[in-house]
Amino acid sequence: MITDECINCDVCEPECPNDAIYMGEAFYEIDPHKCTECVGHFDEPQCVQICPVACIPLNPEHVESRETLMQKYERLTAIKVTTASTGA
Repeated sequence: MITDECINCDVCEPECPNDAIYMGEAFYEIDPHKCTECVGHFDEPQCVQICPVACIPLNPEHVESRETLMQKYERLTAIKVTTASTGA
């Protein structure tokens, strides 16, 4: 999750390999259905690594195991491949 301490610096959104970060009403937000905490892509969440104000803590409402995050990564990757190959 991104807290209201976000300064809208725009560095996190392009770093997200799952396109889970988007501009909300007041500051950036993370779609928990798309976020894999970078499991499958990187060793550490890239948004957390790059955030200059450290406003991206783990969301206590969406705690997921590494195994669950990997399953989500595999599902999202399969969707991207299917969409790309069908042109949808």
